[in-house]
Amino acid sequence: MKLFNLIQPTNAYFGQKDFQQSVVIRQMVRDLNLSIVINVIPTVRDQDGLALSSRNIFLNKEERKQALNLYQSLLLGKELVIAGNKDVANIKLEIKKYLEKNKLIKLDYIEICDPENLSPVKVVTKKVVILIAAYVGKTRLIDNILV
Repeated sequence: MKLFNLIQPTNAYFGQKDFQQSVVIRQMVRDLNLSIVINVIPTVRDQDGLALSSRNIFLNKEERKQALNLYQSLLLGKELVIAGNKDVANIKLEIKKYLEKNKLIKLDYIEICDPENLSPVKVVTKKVVILIAAYVGKTRLIDNILV
């Protein structure tokens, strides 16, 4: 809010990689009746699919290789939803099983939420966001996908 007050922008841009942050900021803009358009731009990914992050420099070669599985697990979740699987508990279990194959990944959380307010859903009936956070080695990474 301080930054918005100083700069007084008409538009602000946030990356989808920090999806939760963009939802909170969007809500703040609504709650305070600010005349700022919040734009969420797609996550920028390396050619291999890893979401670009300043934290990636802390990954060694093997950790970086295993970190690619975070995005792959999100794609798996998306495929499950598209195939008709609506049970969130089952989708999360399949993502978790996929990630457990990687010894350097320690899952922090998987959530499937309403993309407008981040409230967790139990059954997929409309658009959702799948959010993931995990430690790869000692580095905590986040990623998400809209479905």
